[in-house]
Amino acid sequence: MGKKVDKPTLHLRLETAIAEMVDKEIRLNDALHEFQKIFIEQAAKKYKSNQTKMAKALGIHRNTLHCRSKKLKLLRK
Repeated sequence: MGKKVDKPTLHLRLETAIAEMVDKEIRLNDALHEFQKIFIEQAAKKYKSNQTKMAKALGIHRNTLHCRSKKLKLLRK
């Protein structure tokens, strides 16, 4: 019988991505900036840019989401 192959855990997947970033000497602030940007963009796709639903799913206040989106230059003009 074949052994069941488990999907890598979130921790392991992040560890792999982070190891690659460290190898490429990507600065921590740059990595955090990109992570937050992608995280918020994915939430925007899922919740069709409804900031109230996005904030709830991300576990932050709606105003915090707005400020962070502005800082990351994610807001539409």
